Amino acid sequence: MAHPIRRGILARLATGEATVAELAKPYDVSAPAISKHMRILEDAGLLSRTKHGREHRCRLEPARMKEAQGWIEQQRQFWNDRLDSLERYLKENP
Repeated sequence: MAHPIRRGILARLATGEATVAELAKPYDVSAPAISKHMRILEDAGLLSRTKHGREHRCRLEPARMKEAQGWIEQQRQFWNDRLDSLERYLKENP
């Protein structure tokens, strides 16, 4: 998800389904490059594709995003607790 194109694709899909062509339109990259980004997102379970004739329609898979959000929240809480402990320790032991 770190790549700006992947983030852009996910942001666009958050507004609704789109074809691969619609998702590729804002980016000045080759079709194989877009396909690679799509495959990475699909392998991660963040989007799904259905084929209608020659057209591929994509949609966001929000369940995987919720899983990621839960993990990120756990990490945030863990590190906030650790940093709070460090701050207390440093104040008590100058």
